Amino acid sequence: MNWSHWIRQAHRWLSMVFTATVVANFVARAVDSAEPSPWITYSPLPPLLLMLITGLYLFALPYIQKWRGRTRA
Repeated sequence: MNWSHWIRQAHRWLSMVFTATVVANFVARAVDSAEPSPWITYSPLPPLLLMLITGLYLFALPYIQKWRGRTRA
């Protein structure tokens, strides 16, 4: 397997983790009348940062391949 496949898979799993943390954030805000704990509030940020990195790589991949002169198999 190549790197692109692993990065694509990681991006998919990170999107599920990100969605779960956002849902947990909304649930914590709806259930608790007080301000939720900071770790709940900021829990979506690490997967979001990793999704940004992998997403930018996946976005640039066709342009990089075109620049190198490779065609997609």
